[in-house]
Formats: sequence, structure tokens, C-alpha cells
Amino acid sequence: MRLKPQVRTALAYVIVASLWIWLSNRVLRLFVQDTDTLSLMQSLKGTFFVLVTGALLYVLVDRDLRGMSRANRLLLKGNEQALRALVHAMDIRHKETSDHSDRVMRMTVALARLAGLRGEELRKARFGALLHDIGKLALPDAILIKPGPLTEQEIVVMRTHPQVGYDLLQQVDFLRDAAEIPYHHHERWDGGGYPRGLRGEEIPLAARVFSVADVWDALSFPRVYKPAWPEDEVIAHLRKIAGSQLDPTLVELFLANYEDIKRVGLAD
Repeated sequence: MRLKPQVRTALAYVIVASLWIWLSNRVLRLFVQDTDTLSLMQSLKGTFFVLVTGALLYVLVDRDLRGMSRANRLLLKGNEQALRALVHAMDIRHKETSDHSDRVMRMTVALARLAGLRGEELRKARFGALLHDIGKLALPDAILIKPGPLTEQEIVVMRTHPQVGYDLLQQVDFLRDAAEIPYHHHERWDGGGYPRGLRGEEIPLAARVFSVADVWDALSFPRVYKPAWPEDEVIAHLRKIAGSQLDPTLVELFLANYEDIKRVGLAD
């Protein structure tokens, strides 16, 4: 029967520790006769043993944590690759321009960094931006890729996709906390958005960041219902809707770093 790695490690530790205690005690008794000196040496020996085993445990735990970290990174990378395949299929179905979801994700992450998001918050923004339209999987093609204006009833159906996206992501453990963007990316700074009618900084920062990148992308590339806008008109429109649809501070930050953020978005 093969022993588990943790059992082998624990058994080896017990054996080595027992041998150390037994042998070192015999050696001390051979060379030290004075009781007080023997007691002092026993204390020093015990302290040395604790220090050595503590250092060894640190090395072993650090090795295991590094291994777990590598495994988590590989798992996250695999999950992201699977999500990218799904999102690519969504973009094809939506008849979006090539690389739409990846592009807005890259631009969102770039702007989010400038806005101060770091670590786990940045990871959530990354996945949330990639999956921003996951709720549209539930929409019929007659609405989703309609070349003309939507009717009032079709608009009502279209506006269900943030809630549908939120509900879908809540069913996946590692994506639950990435739902801020899919759920809130149609909220408006002035409170006139949906699904919750949030206003100003009530809207999560990641969603406000994403909205700037998404509006730029929607105007800069052709859609089934419109051609691409000239770049100067896109920039003028962003300035126009700052303070109504978009967070004005984030629009200013986006435009102040426009060339760098655009370069990130358009990178292959």
C-alpha cells in the first residue's frame, strides 16, 4: 500500500525527530557530567531543534504554497481560455466586429488600473468585461441582430439581459464576484439607466470604467444597425455624455490617456 505524501512527510519527521532526541541525549551524557551544564545544553539543543525544524517547515509550506499558486494560475488560465471561446462564439452570433469582447476587456483593464483598481478587483473587472453581454445568450436573434430600431416591446426584452447575465454568473463559483459589470454596465451616471436606476458613485467603479470603454468601442466600430463613426466624432460624443451617461472623471482620465489605452485595445 502506497502512503499519501503528507503521511510520508509526517512519518519521516517523527523518525528523524526521535533519532535526534535519542542520539543527542546519549552524546550529551557521554561528554557532559555536570547536572547544571547538562540542563543548559539540553535547553540549547531543544532551541536548536526548534529553529531547524521551523526553518524546514517554512521551506516545505512555502514550496507547497508556490505549487498551489502555480496550479491556481493554470486553472485560471484554462478557465479564461474556455470563456474566451464562449465569448468569441457570442461575438459571432451577435455579429459584432472581430475581437470586440477582448478589445473592451483590454481597454477596461487599462483604464481600471489608471483608476486605482488592483489585485482581485482588477481580476473581477477583467472577467466581468469579457462576459459583459453573457445575458444576451437568452435573447432571440430577431431582437439581437435586428438591423433597424427596436420596438418598445423589444426594448423591454433587450433590457432583461443584465439580470439574466447576473443570474447566470451566480451559478458559477469563480465568476460570482465578476458580475458587477454584466449587471451594471447599462446604468447611467445621471440615474437614467437600467436595470436598477443607480446614480453616480452608486454604480460600481468597475462598471463605470467599462461603460467608457464600451461606448468608445460601440461608436468606433460598425454594428449591424450603424457604420463606424469618425474618431473625432467619437471623442466629441464622449465629452458630450460625460456627466449624463458616463462618469465625467473617468471620461477625463480616458481621454488624458487615450492613445495608450487605444493602443492596448487594438493590440493583437
